[in-house]
Amino acid sequence: MSTAAADRNTAASKKPMDFAGSARRLIGSMRPDLVLIIVILVLAAVSVALSVVVPALLGRVTDLVVTGLAGSGVDFTAIGRVLLVAIAIVVASAGFTLIRGRLTARIALSTAYRMREQAATKLTRLPLGYFDQQPRGEVLSRITNDVDNISQTLQQALNRIVTSVLTLIGVLVMMFWISPVLTLVALISVPLSILVTMAIGKRAQPQFVRQWTATGKLNGHIEEMYTGHALVQAFGRQQQAADTFEKHNQALFASSFRAQFVSGVIEPALRFIGNLGYVLIAVIGGLRIISGSMTIGDVQAFIQYSQQFNQPISQIASMANLLQSGVASAERVFALLDAEEQERDPATAPRADRVTGRVAFEEVSFRYQEDTPLIEDLSLAVEPGQTVAIVGPTGAGKTTLINLLMRFYEVTGGRITVDGVDIATMSRAELRRPIGMVLQDTWLVGGTIAENIAYGVDGATREKVVEAAMATHVDRFVRTLPEGYDTVMDHEGEGVSAGEKQLITIARAFLTEPAILILDEATSSVDTRTEVLIQHAMASLREGRTSFVIAHRLSTIRDADVILVMESGRIVEQGDHDALLASGGAYARLYAAQFTDATVETA
Repeated sequence: MSTAAADRNTAASKKPMDFAGSARRLIGSMRPDLVLIIVILVLAAVSVALSVVVPALLGRVTDLVVTGLAGSGVDFTAIGRVLLVAIAIVVASAGFTLIRGRLTARIALSTAYRMREQAATKLTRLPLGYFDQQPRGEVLSRITNDVDNISQTLQQALNRIVTSVLTLIGVLVMMFWISPVLTLVALISVPLSILVTMAIGKRAQPQFVRQWTATGKLNGHIEEMYTGHALVQAFGRQQQAADTFEKHNQALFASSFRAQFVSGVIEPALRFIGNLGYVLIAVIGGLRIISGSMTIGDVQAFIQYSQQFNQPISQIASMANLLQSGVASAERVFALLDAEEQERDPATAPRADRVTGRVAFEEVSFRYQEDTPLIEDLSLAVEPGQTVAIVGPTGAGKTTLINLLMRFYEVTGGRITVDGVDIATMSRAELRRPIGMVLQDTWLVGGTIAENIAYGVDGATREKVVEAAMATHVDRFVRTLPEGYDTVMDHEGEGVSAGEKQLITIARAFLTEPAILILDEATSSVDTRTEVLIQHAMASLREGRTSFVIAHRLSTIRDADVILVMESGRIVEQGDHDALLASGGAYARLYAAQFTDATVETA
């Protein structure tokens, strides 16, 4: 990741999040499940209404016992009826709670499903520059860890917060019904509880932002070290990798500990406040029994209600850490969903029935950063069927030129045309349809060798797959495998060599029968003998097709129609192999550096 990108991530981890805005947006994301949410609210209201009646019934039982002991005897029949009603209410309330829990899980998981779907769709619309600035592990963490955390938060919140709020309302009604005076005493603790919750929550929120940012960085490092495991060992960097992991792990531990500790203070603080109110209610209630203004059953019921009154407040407060963590994750996912997308394709894009392969760069300019030009006023005309080789030092702009042709990046000046049509007016799918690419970094999908070769062609027959494999010399090693073309590989291509993986990607391009072919160091991973075989296959593949070949190994481009030598985003030389050697310029120096003992001057 670039330094600038790292600085942005660091800044993001320190900046407090918009809790209210992100929370509102998260709630809004559940709108498709509005009907189920209404059902849950109704079930919760009925369940809470039933449950808050139980202490009043138990208080009635106490009064029946006290009255019976003081009078003509205890009416056990009446007590039995009240207890049966209480049991029935408890069972019914539990049943409603069970149904509500199932629906809540469905809503939470459905919301997570939609967010993952939106994120996956978003990734297809993001420009290549976004991925250049974001570690893959960080992006994966947002789609997996953060969305899972959101799902858990929603499930807990819908279950506990809704119940707690409704319980608070129901209990308040019953408390006012029993004794308005004691209710006012109980309410004294509410403002203090709110102030304590807000004060502690304000301190905890930035810690949760740091926690999930640290999680993303740790995942990014693990993914990077796993994919480069062989190189880490080859260069003896195991200790450095372990030290970096320890650094990220410590940062995650520290931020997680601070977040959990600070937010965890809320519940015991509120419990302490609630206990003070409980003592005050017990004392005043005892005095009112003595004065005869309340019965023992009423005070008993009120004390139970006062405990129920404090319980939902404590539950809501105890969920502060979960809510803050979930909203912090939501903000990270929303940041991905809000990332600037690549320009949309034109609504009425031209469509070519057949592409001949005439490509022209007309005064093209491009820069990654506004104040740092990379390519300036580059012009180039390529006729159909020509092979254009592009050479030059690292950073000269060779691959950038291809990325502009594919519209992975948009030009900042000038235009590029294919068959006379400005590619900016074409849809990306229509532009890329007749273009085949073979990159230096091989990429395979999990599946069989046949499926990998046929990846770019829907409905490709086995005969066509084998034909492409034979033309690119894949068939010769596939026949030696026990399962042949049905040999299953993972995305790393375990079981075949680097050169064989490259051959598979070349066969994939061959099968698409492209009008324009792009080879970016396509033979860099193969041995000399395989390279010769590929050169023959490429000669056949390039016949009648416009080809762009990026190469450092100059022996592979001797037969190119045109060789472009690029330096600092400009074409400094242009011609065929013999003419460029004879001119004694930049190409001749590159060639001499590879094939003679000549010394190359470096600035």
